[in-house]
Amino acid sequence: MSITAPETRQDNSWRKALAVLLLLLAAWSMFQPLASAHPEDEFCTPGGGLDPQLCRELARLNSADPVGTAAQEQVQLTQYTETQTIDFERSGTSTFFTYVSIGVRHILPGGYDHILFILAIFLASPRVKPLLIQVSCFTVAHTLTLGLVAAGVFAPQASIVEPLIAATIAFAAFENILFGRMTRLRPILVFGFGLIHGMGFAGFFGELGLPQGQFWSALIGFNIGVEIGQIAVVGLAFAASLYFRGVLKQASRMDLYRPMVVIPVSLAIGVIGVFWTIQRLNA
Repeated sequence: MSITAPETRQDNSWRKALAVLLLLLAAWSMFQPLASAHPEDEFCTPGGGLDPQLCRELARLNSADPVGTAAQEQVQLTQYTETQTIDFERSGTSTFFTYVSIGVRHILPGGYDHILFILAIFLASPRVKPLLIQVSCFTVAHTLTLGLVAAGVFAPQASIVEPLIAATIAFAAFENILFGRMTRLRPILVFGFGLIHGMGFAGFFGELGLPQGQFWSALIGFNIGVEIGQIAVVGLAFAASLYFRGVLKQASRMDLYRPMVVIPVSLAIGVIGVFWTIQRLNA
C-alpha cells in the first residue's frame, strides 16, 4: 500500500484549485458579454446610434436571440433606414464597451482560426515565460496592423490574407511537432504571423460600420475585446494542461505529455490549417 506524502497531496490540491479558477475565469470571459444586455436592443432603434450594417452584424453574433425575433428586428430596421437618416449621437464610452463585446465574440466562440493559432502557440512550450513572450509578440503585431488597416493606411485583399492566416496555423502547429522546444526564431515568426492575423481582424472590423467621430473608441474597444477572448483561450488551455499534467504526474509518466498531448493536438491543428489554406485559395 502506497502512502501519498502531505506535500504531494498539497501540490495536487493546489493544481486542481488553480485549474478550477482558470476555468471559471475563462468561462466568465466567454459568456459575460452574452449575458449582458443585447447591444442591438439598445442601439438598433430609430435614433439609437448604430450603423445598420453594424446592427446586422450584432444580430448575427447574438446567437441567444430566437430566429424570429432577430428577423423581425431586421425588417423593422430596414424599413426605418429606407426613409430616415440615423443620428450618430452616443458617448464614446458606450461605443467602447459595445466594441469590447464585439471583439470578445469575434474570438469566442466562433473565431476558430484564431483559437487554433493561439493553441498552437500554447503547445510550443510547457513553460510560462516562452508562452508570455509569444503571446506578447502576437498581441503587439496584430494590434499594429489592425490599427494601420482600420485607419486606411493600406488595404490588403481578403483573398490573400485569409489563406495566409490558415497557413500560419499549419506552420505553427507542424513546428511544434518537428521541434521539441521553442526555437529562437519562434517569437519573430509569431510576430510576423500576428501582423497577418491583424489584417484579418481589421477586415472584420471594417465590415461592421462605425459611429461617426468615434473611430478610436470603437477600435480600442474592439482590440481589447479580442485580447480578452485570447486570454480566455489561453486560460482554458492552461487549465486543461494542468489537469493532464497532474494525471501523468500521479502515474509518474510526465514523459508522455508530449507524445499524448502536444503532438496529437498539434497534428490535428496542422491538418485543419492545411485544409483551410487549400479551401480559401480555391474560394
